[in-house]
Amino acid sequence: MAETISMPKLGFDMAEGTLVRWVKKEGESVNKGEVLAEIETDKATVEVESTAAGVVRKLLVDEGAVVPVNTPIAIVGTADEKIEAAAPAAVQKPKAEGPAAKAPLEAMPASLTAAAPGITTGPVKASPLAKKVARESKVDLAKVRGSGPGGRIVRRDIEAALAGGAATSGVAAPVFTPVASVSQADEVVPLTRLRQAIARRMTESKTTIPHFYITHEYKVDSLLDLRRQLNNMFGEQEKVSVNDFIVKAAALALRQFPNLNAVFQGDKLLRRGNVNIGVAVAVEGGLLTIVCKDADRKPLRQIAAEVKAMAARAREGKVKPEEIEGSTFSISNLGMFDVENFIAIVNPPEAAILAVGSARELPVAENGIVKTGWRMKATVSVDHRLSDGAEAAKFMQALAVYLEEPVRLIL
Repeated sequence: MAETISMPKLGFDMAEGTLVRWVKKEGESVNKGEVLAEIETDKATVEVESTAAGVVRKLLVDEGAVVPVNTPIAIVGTADEKIEAAAPAAVQKPKAEGPAAKAPLEAMPASLTAAAPGITTGPVKASPLAKKVARESKVDLAKVRGSGPGGRIVRRDIEAALAGGAATSGVAAPVFTPVASVSQADEVVPLTRLRQAIARRMTESKTTIPHFYITHEYKVDSLLDLRRQLNNMFGEQEKVSVNDFIVKAAALALRQFPNLNAVFQGDKLLRRGNVNIGVAVAVEGGLLTIVCKDADRKPLRQIAAEVKAMAARAREGKVKPEEIEGSTFSISNLGMFDVENFIAIVNPPEAAILAVGSARELPVAENGIVKTGWRMKATVSVDHRLSDGAEAAKFMQALAVYLEEPVRLIL
């Protein structure tokens, strides 16, 4: 019997998604769990799997359409099965946003355009899929005019450029004439869907959650030594990062402090049974949180492999829905940017988030002797409705036990 596939709800606050690309075409076979389409949400471009097996009998929406959640998008059945004609889905095509939408140039079809002499353009806005196609086809994105929201380059723009005889990146680049520094006109830059989602969530967090902050400095000499030994043992492909140690340590510490692994529900709190650590990953246009499920029960080596693979997919726009949902506590690590310390905003509906700075070699005094040592600061931001300063401080001390005696994390 034919089954209707609907636009999935990928996250509690998702209302709609853009169908970026059909991976399966009409008439092609598809297995249950096989990737059917790529959908762009407020957070990322994710691969959506088919919930049925059979033949793709009908695709109900076009690529590039904005589709509300739970709207039918495809019908899967047997090759000879008679199916009822489905009504077209209530979708809308992406529209250009901002003042640029009124400019005559925006009405032109997608094409390659050379930048005006003496003008340096900003970062190119393109979907992950468009970047992939451009890279494989050796098309210079800087010369493609986008037809997506806010002038964003999408796959059809690359295909149109190729059909029009686009020059590839192998052709000599145009020479730009340096100009004297002059004041620039104001520029209106439409926010991406991801940036809009971040704006909504962070505003909600800072206006509805009473934050407080606790900072602790950790001795990480032993951690760095153990990491070096493990990486020499594991090899290049299985290296563990400092953040992998922190994920494992935080997960174990949360078992002792369940109020920091909870959700506020008015007159009660829900202590989560699983410890799912969200790891903030920098992607184009913002941040995306990937989730290491049951991190307290996984060995360090498995955490390292999972986080590395998910982070790579996040940057490529290929994450799976389950990889970005369900976190119960988050970690934001800016150590790679030589940041001493910072505070992060709680990610609703979680109770806390840990902000991690750089490991630094500093002069330290121990037993009256000054020597060098490695120190790392971290700050936990906590929802004051669920916990208090003393409990959060004890959590940071428990974290110190694992980070300063890291052999506990591999036993």
